[in-house]
Amino acid sequence: MDRFLKIHSDFKFNGKQYDSIGFYSFAKEITNSEEEFERHLSKFVLEWFDENNYVEVTTSGTTGTSKIIRLKKEAMVNSALATAAFFDLKSNCKALHCLPMQYIAGKMMLVRAMVLGWDLDFVKPDSRPLDGNEKNYDFAAMVPLQVENSIEQLHLVKKVIIGGAKLNPDLSNKLKQLPADFYETYGMTETITHIAAKRIQDTAFSVLPGIVISTDERNCLVIDAPRLSDIKIVTNDVVELQDGSKFVWLGRFDNVINSGGVKLFPERIEEKLGRKIPYRFFVIGKPDTSLGEKLVLVIESSPYELETSLFDDLGKFEKPKEILFVPKFSETETGKIKRAETIK
Repeated sequence: MDRFLKIHSDFKFNGKQYDSIGFYSFAKEITNSEEEFERHLSKFVLEWFDENNYVEVTTSGTTGTSKIIRLKKEAMVNSALATAAFFDLKSNCKALHCLPMQYIAGKMMLVRAMVLGWDLDFVKPDSRPLDGNEKNYDFAAMVPLQVENSIEQLHLVKKVIIGGAKLNPDLSNKLKQLPADFYETYGMTETITHIAAKRIQDTAFSVLPGIVISTDERNCLVIDAPRLSDIKIVTNDVVELQDGSKFVWLGRFDNVINSGGVKLFPERIEEKLGRKIPYRFFVIGKPDTSLGEKLVLVIESSPYELETSLFDDLGKFEKPKEILFVPKFSETETGKIKRAETIK
């Protein structure tokens, strides 16, 4: 067996200690489990221990069609080690795994546990992962919806990383009142989950060990992570570099709206509106004969009358020229909103 695929001697899964052979046998036993999330677990574990040096992973498809890519197992191990160093997570760390195994975030929670020797509790990846659970954890990874639905139980976890979607300002403010450490993460499937993270109290992301960042001519982030990827990864995320290891995320290049010659970042406008709209929403550019693109606010709700003070915090060019109400947003399997499809 490849040295990278040996399980740490301290690894525990749902309270039981496993070595590589034992965990492989367990995975085979649940291949035909009645629970879909256990079948996804089995599939990944069997793939992890096969003769290939890579794992096939499906991208999220947020900005286009999802696709299958190959990630080197050695790179996944390197990612786990970088996470451990950044967040100071050692062996015997008590961790909660509540993410879908068919996506990279779920796969990496298990890889971290196997490589680093964690005591891992694996639960069904639903929207309320801590319901009925009174155990204490050192570490957990969640998406914003899970965090929002677990506010009352989050005191049970010391460190929580949040990814998969942008954290809204209202939820962020609630989390700042809690005793746990909460981090917003930045990454994608191609970077084997996060390559940077920031405490929710901060504005700038700090990169993990072994990551070098720069920007291209569009001011989009370029990631050089030789331990994770053989090539530099050019993103569509417009950022402001603060130094060699920190950046402020401004928004997606493909979301930028050019309205009358003024560049508008939807994500920044949404942040200002975050605490004022009680429903999911986003802003987007719509073709316009005089402006080129006009700013449109799209709200997932039945039509209602908006408060006149709603746009008081927005700049002159940030105020929407049109408001649309949509019964249900189009979204990916992981819950990310597909803006272009929704407005169609």
